[in-house]
Amino acid sequence: MHNVKETRYSHFTWTDITSPHKDQLIELANENHLNYLQVYDSLEHGHLPKFEKMAEYNFMILRAYTGKKNERKSTVSELSNKIAFFYKDDKLITVHKAAFEFIAQIEGDYKSVYHLLIRIIGDMIDSFVEPSEWHSDKIDQIEKVIFLRDYARISLEELYFQKSQTRIIKKLMQITLDVVNKIVPDKGTAAELEDVKDQINRLILIYDEAVEDANNLMSTYLGLTASKSNDVMKLLTIFSAFFLPLTFIVGLYGMNFIHMPELHWKFGYLYVVLLMVVISLVIWYWFKRKKII
Repeated sequence: MHNVKETRYSHFTWTDITSPHKDQLIELANENHLNYLQVYDSLEHGHLPKFEKMAEYNFMILRAYTGKKNERKSTVSELSNKIAFFYKDDKLITVHKAAFEFIAQIEGDYKSVYHLLIRIIGDMIDSFVEPSEWHSDKIDQIEKVIFLRDYARISLEELYFQKSQTRIIKKLMQITLDVVNKIVPDKGTAAELEDVKDQINRLILIYDEAVEDANNLMSTYLGLTASKSNDVMKLLTIFSAFFLPLTFIVGLYGMNFIHMPELHWKFGYLYVVLLMVVISLVIWYWFKRKKII
């Protein structure tokens, strides 16, 4: 169900539209002389951040994090939702499908459109802070498990989503920074906008480190898993090396030939067993000398 909230301030008006109908947006575009293609972009699912400067107003799309902790999702639209901004000196229009708590909590008076605009952008950027802490904690947990060699508790699928999510959010932050850099604030909000840019840069660094750590952990995990498989193959090879000559001897004396003089020896069985023991000791000594075991 769509919802329109209009707030009048001293020097401008803010119109916030949640889950709008297409017809309603067309009407809004006609009333405010907005470009229909930009209005269409505000409804497009999964649209990336962008900025367009028009003759009468500015158009911008940004995304806020809306994913849940430990969710195994790996696309921009699954991890975040967008807000479209149409703004000029005396009017701000925000359009979004999802309901954002920080939008509902905005109160008080704002001196200009840019004060409110930067407040909303700052809240959107802050929505990525808590997920960065989730990912950092998760990476620390996985790292601890890997180096304690408790492989059974690690899921390769979990590592994949950890890597994918941090990579996607990092790229989203980089695109967001490019968009925010295009905003030209008034004199009273320049410092506030710089603070927002600093926060974005800080998040880019955090997620960049998370991406690198996730890649390293995946490589380490795959390497250790391969090493474990190699150890199993090595053990099987050693057993094969011991039993191959013994199996040959058993097979040789298991043949049903009439003229086999060893079969008539009094201590033939003992000789064969001793031969097997000697062969096993020789093989063991050779492996030990080559530091294979």
